[in-house]
Amino acid sequence: MAGKVAIVTGASSGIGYATAKLFAHEGGKLIVAARRRSELDALVAEINALGGEAIAADGDVCDERFAKTLVDLAVNRFGGLDVAFNNAGTLGAMGATPDIPLEGWMDTLNTNLTSAFLGAKYQLPAMVARGGGSLIFTSSFVGHTVGFPGVAAYAASKAGLVGLTQSLAVEFGARGIRVNALLPGGTDTPMGATFASTPEARAFIEGLYAMKRLAKPEEIAQSALYLASDASSFTTGSALLVDGGVSINRS
Repeated sequence: MAGKVAIVTGASSGIGYATAKLFAHEGGKLIVAARRRSELDALVAEINALGGEAIAADGDVCDERFAKTLVDLAVNRFGGLDVAFNNAGTLGAMGATPDIPLEGWMDTLNTNLTSAFLGAKYQLPAMVARGGGSLIFTSSFVGHTVGFPGVAAYAASKAGLVGLTQSLAVEFGARGIRVNALLPGGTDTPMGATFASTPEARAFIEGLYAMKRLAKPEEIAQSALYLASDASSFTTGSALLVDGGVSINRS
């Protein structure tokens, strides 16, 4: 990541927080984005204390103006954009599908899928101007290899990211831009704790995985680093499972 400029959304906690720290440790210059300013400021302070460079921007990824602001920051403060990790997301409206209100459905799709489109809309031209780059979306194994009841909006939005990934990879591959989706398994984050809220629930969920455990955010960050870096120079249009074997486990 040395010399590369990256945007990381959903950076106030979990996978985004860990990835921003790792990108900075590897020499990247960061624009970190989320809604919670105090958490972003703490992240920036931590990165700067270790000799990295980062700028915080708080806002709503569903706001098109905010998507443009993040790219403008990268260009004006660091000279361009090389990497975008569109990681912000939500579990959204959950429960029996007939009981999900339209508003809950739309909010989930807007946060998980439309925000990714808005990010890419402004990130791609900046990467073209730079001569290439890496665009990454955080999708999920849910809705791709595994179905769960009660999460229809989440599954549909995350599956949509894989389709967006494939389309953009074809559209921009000849211009030096790689587009990939990262599909984490259950991760020990505040969002993950929604499901693993009791010792019994956590034990059940861990049992679904071939590795019989959840991921640490830092483990998912390592795969994001692979997709962001030149180590994945011939990888595009992929749905990269980093799911501890939950997609193939039957034991």
